[in-house]
Amino acid sequence: MDTGGNSLPSGPDGVKRKVSYFYDPEVGNYYYGQGHPMKPHRIRMTHALLAHYGLLQNMQVYKPLPARERDLCRFHADDYVNFLRSITPETQQDQLRQLKRFNVGEDCPVFDGLFSFCQTYAGGSVGGAVKLNHNICDIAINWAGGLHHAKKCEASGFCYVNDIVLAILELLKQHQRVLYVDIDIHHGDGVEEAFYTSDRVMTVSFHKFGDYFPGTGDIRDIGYSKGKYYSLNVPLDDGIDDESYHFLFKPIIGKVMEVFKPGAVVLQCGADSLSGDRLGCFNLSIKGHAECVKFMRSFNVPLLLLGGGGYTIRNVARCWCYETGVALGTEVDDQLPQHEYYEYFGPDYTLHVAPSNMENKNTRQLLEEIRNNLLDNLSKLQHAPSVQFQERPPDTELPEADEDQDDLDERCDPDSDMEVDEKRPIPSRVKREAIEPERKDSEAPKGTAEQARGFDNMATNETLSTKSVDVRPMAIDEPTVKVEQETSNKASDPIYPKS
Repeated sequence: MDTGGNSLPSGPDGVKRKVSYFYDPEVGNYYYGQGHPMKPHRIRMTHALLAHYGLLQNMQVYKPLPARERDLCRFHADDYVNFLRSITPETQQDQLRQLKRFNVGEDCPVFDGLFSFCQTYAGGSVGGAVKLNHNICDIAINWAGGLHHAKKCEASGFCYVNDIVLAILELLKQHQRVLYVDIDIHHGDGVEEAFYTSDRVMTVSFHKFGDYFPGTGDIRDIGYSKGKYYSLNVPLDDGIDDESYHFLFKPIIGKVMEVFKPGAVVLQCGADSLSGDRLGCFNLSIKGHAECVKFMRSFNVPLLLLGGGGYTIRNVARCWCYETGVALGTEVDDQLPQHEYYEYFGPDYTLHVAPSNMENKNTRQLLEEIRNNLLDNLSKLQHAPSVQFQERPPDTELPEADEDQDDLDERCDPDSDMEVDEKRPIPSRVKREAIEPERKDSEAPKGTAEQARGFDNMATNETLSTKSVDVRPMAIDEPTVKVEQETSNKASDPIYPKS
């Protein structure tokens, strides 16, 4: 196919891009529990649509290498990661104190395979960042990632490990500045908090603000110290539609790209901002949501696309399938192809769903005030900050390509969870990356243990010193391949729960 490179000038957005896509067939088997709105099964549904629309053949598809404990500890506290590794449904009653300490229980339940799930989705996001850093692709996609609420020492909002922070730290090895944009209906608090005092990472979050989880993301929250004006929050009210959303999104992001000049962009594509979401209250169409992807793509800057929220799972799959097509520069047909989850999409069996007639509480006057306020903040940034690399950590090396792996493109994956028409088999393009040799500890950058984990030692205020991470380039080793044990939580969730 006609593919473009990172060096392409901005221009017509129809130009094809090289896309790397990360997917683990096991991810849909993890189960938060009966009645819980977060359903990893939606990732499998998305993958099935991509396969039957024929989009997989236009991408390099990788099975992510699970993130190791030490990779997770680049941001998260050691004792928290140890807890996630050791806790099981059988042992949780003996660790009630720890459950409370790490905010694990109700919204963030303990389930079979919890730590493997965290390793899988984090591995996909870091792996995507590595591919971008090595110019293997222009766009990397990990729909299992985007869990933006997780904090250094605690779970939050269905999120246990903050794969976004880990991916950004990886990107900072190669790029002086990284932009994070969040279009989930919830504020991207975990990512903002991690980089609140940094001028190397700008965070921009468009979210419902008011009496709504997590309760943060006021327009007055703009960053601190070196990071002042490098956090942008766009507080929105119920019922925002496509037109109102892009009245803010395009001028704000356009100005951010002009002023901040990021070397790479991470876009969290939480689908709970779509109309009709089980937990949401916005009124975006799938095309309106995907317009954000299209707009970010048009700048021809290395782009990492991640998932996030989304609780009407049939619409999540629709949205992320369509946005994968946008990333590829391919328009997909509205009529859904027959596939194993076809009955989820009745009665219309179409990709797009019409927004509702709910009231848009975002008045034009309110939108103009928000836009003017944020553009004024951006005007206070005179130029993109320069960064002097003093001690450069070793790049994460790409595993060497195994020639035998290339032949897998033409064969069906025996481990695939998809039913395939025997007459027209869908070739599997899921690749398992080769094992990278363990890097010796002596090769890691010297410094304190705190610095190695990315804690910000520059903040003078004690309450802020634990709030953000040091965004000097840090080594995050490519995780080795682990054979995961089968867990007892392999439920396919065939029935969508009632609201």
